Amino acid sequence: MNQKLVQVNLKDTSRPQAKDLELDCSVAGYDYTLPPELIAQNPAVPRDSSRLLVVDSPTTGIETAPLHHIFHDLPALLRSGDLLVMNNTRVIPARLYGHKSTGAKIQVLLLEERQHNCWLALVKPGKSFKRGAKIIFEPREAGIGHLKEAEGQGAGGRGENSPLLPAPSPQLTATVLETDAATGGRWLQFDVPEGKTLVELLEVFGEVPLPPYITTSEAADEQYQTVYAKQPGAIAAPTAGLHFTPELLEKLCDRQIDRAFVTLHVGVGTFRPVEVEDVTTHQMHEEWIEVPAATVEQIRATKAAGGRIIAVGTTAVRALEGAAQSGNLQPFCGKTDLFIYPGYQWRVVDGLITNFHLPRSSLLMLVSALIGRQRLLNIYNEAIAFGYRFYSFGDAMLILPSAVGVGSGERRD
Repeated sequence: MNQKLVQVNLKDTSRPQAKDLELDCSVAGYDYTLPPELIAQNPAVPRDSSRLLVVDSPTTGIETAPLHHIFHDLPALLRSGDLLVMNNTRVIPARLYGHKSTGAKIQVLLLEERQHNCWLALVKPGKSFKRGAKIIFEPREAGIGHLKEAEGQGAGGRGENSPLLPAPSPQLTATVLETDAATGGRWLQFDVPEGKTLVELLEVFGEVPLPPYITTSEAADEQYQTVYAKQPGAIAAPTAGLHFTPELLEKLCDRQIDRAFVTLHVGVGTFRPVEVEDVTTHQMHEEWIEVPAATVEQIRATKAAGGRIIAVGTTAVRALEGAAQSGNLQPFCGKTDLFIYPGYQWRVVDGLITNFHLPRSSLLMLVSALIGRQRLLNIYNEAIAFGYRFYSFGDAMLILPSAVGVGSGERRD
């Protein structure tokens, strides 16, 4: 049974007051204080052993506290006939290291491809990197390879039992075409050997980038991919999906809880705070999405049968709602700059599985649009009080359709 909130403003937030509505539009209204030790540096092992905070009632976050579960409880928390919509993007090894012709070290983070082998990237340090500058990239862990190659060799050359010299590494260079005013990045034209693609070469030259707040992680690259990751293109994982295991997906299927897929390639805007004071003036970054016809048909069939659409992550939300901006959900492939904040009129999504997000972020505003800003902050206070782990490798929250709407202008059964 629900208990009282540990920390909560007990005023009636089901009837938004003028000050509440003002804060909904102010970036300061989405601030909270998080103890640094609650920023998860490593994922839970196994994945579905992470904690799950469940928002199940219209009073959750107002009068009563959320429920505390483990993520592997999910099948029992949903209904037969529900549909989970998941983002099947795959994180590419988007961080590259190289040097200028002068020998100065350079770090590059790829953001998106504009045309064949031409990518927008953040370059560090980048102030002196002007049009025409050239970067020469170094294969990942080349130094380790050279060290292994030298083992067993004496001063006169290769030892009797030493391995053969490895084949030469492919070469990779890029030239700066222009500066991008919106991101401060650079458009880079990569010189890729004939018969190769840049994405292929990233497996040799790149590394999977972790968010900047993860500084001491020991996670392997695959731990920062969902088990259903398929379409390469993201520079960050859709982290709500990191909690699923093949065994959990099978249990959900046994409970007749189906799944469908969309693709949204997560970009750098995910980590950037909203920098304008008036939230309504924020210009959302564009991200590439695909909502296939098969997924649209699954959603329509689910709703027609009385099932509920549970988005796995804010990226799945943005893809679905972005594909429904005409008023009805339609198959869609392209970019969206949809910005969801309180007052948004929902068209597709009924419930949400999500991680805990950074203060002042567009993701926090999106979740607030589902259940109300003050309710969400109260629930975050509860999570902090109980030591939940935050951000990409952290714990999760399930917002059930029965809890949606109070404080956001709409209630659903």
